[in-house]
Amino acid sequence: MILAAEAPDIDVFESIKGPVSGFGHHRGFTHSFLGLVLVSALVVGFIYLIWRLRGRKIKDPKLPPRWGMLFGFAYLAGLTHILLDFTNNYGVRPFWPFSEKWYSWDIVFIADPVILALLVGGLVLPAFFGLIDRELGVRSHGPRGRWGAIAALVGLVSLWGVRDYEHRRAVNALEARTYQGENPARVSAYPEWWSPFHWSGVIEAQNFFAVMMVESLTPEVDPNGEMQIYYKPEEIPVTLAAKKSYLGRVYLDWAQYPLTETEQLPEGYLVRFRDLRYAYPGSTGRGVLGASVELDRNLNVVAESVGRRTQRIPIGRTAK
Repeated sequence: MILAAEAPDIDVFESIKGPVSGFGHHRGFTHSFLGLVLVSALVVGFIYLIWRLRGRKIKDPKLPPRWGMLFGFAYLAGLTHILLDFTNNYGVRPFWPFSEKWYSWDIVFIADPVILALLVGGLVLPAFFGLIDRELGVRSHGPRGRWGAIAALVGLVSLWGVRDYEHRRAVNALEARTYQGENPARVSAYPEWWSPFHWSGVIEAQNFFAVMMVESLTPEVDPNGEMQIYYKPEEIPVTLAAKKSYLGRVYLDWAQYPLTETEQLPEGYLVRFRDLRYAYPGSTGRGVLGASVELDRNLNVVAESVGRRTQRIPIGRTAK
C-alpha cells in the first residue's frame, strides 16, 4: 500500500521529454480513477514478481497471498493519493481521459508543514516511546505504532475541518464587498502555508483581477491595504498565437485565473503566462508555476518554457 500510494507520481518521468511535456501530463492519467487501475496492477505485479523470485516464500502456509485483495488495497491507497492532491491548491483530474476538468479543494498549500509534522510525528513518536518501554521492560499490546497512526489520521482530518471552515469564511468575506465599484463575478481564496487563518483572495471583475489578503478569523478583507489590481490585457494576434500553442492550451486548461504579459523581442515576442492563485499579496517576483511562449515575427512558436526550463521548438513543427 505504501508503494501504491506513491505510485501515481511516476508521471514525473514524463519531464524527461521536456518541461512542457512534464507539465502537460502532471497529475493526469496516473491520478485518475481509471489510471489507478493500471497503476495498482503494476504495483501488485511488481510485488508478485519479487515473490516469485524469492521462491514463493511465505511465513504461514495457511495464509497464501490473496492477490485480488492486495489489488483492492493498492487501489484504495492510490485513492488516498488523489484525495491528498485534491485538498491542495494545484488540483487533480480524476475523470481523465473522459474529462480533463481540474478539481481542487484549495484548503491546504501544495507542501503543508503542519500535515508533514503530523505524519512524521505519527511515525517517529511511537518508535521513540517504544524504546522507552523496552528500557523499562514494559510489553506493548497491539501493532507497534497503532496509536501514532490513529492520532496522525485524527489530526489530519481535524485540520481539514478547520481549514475548510476558515476557507468558507474567507470566500464569503470576499463575496460580500465590491471592488472599484463593481461586484465580483468570481472569487476564490487560497491558503498560506503557515496559517489556517490567512488566505490569498482573488476576485475577477469584468475588466480586471484583484489579489488581496484575507484574514478568516476576523473575517477581514485586505487588512494591510496591499490589494493589487491586474487589468485584463487586450487580445492581440501575438497573445492569440501563444494561447493556441501546446503550452498555451495546457496552461489555460489548468490555470484558474490566467493572466498574460507580452514583451517584444529583437526577433519576435515573448508571452508570459501566470496564474493569479499563486500571486500572493506583497510578493515582488513573477510567482511560481509561471510559463512563457516565445514566437518569431511571423508568430511561429520557437520556444516554450515552464519555470526556468526552456524547450526549443524546431521551425515548422508544433510541440505535443
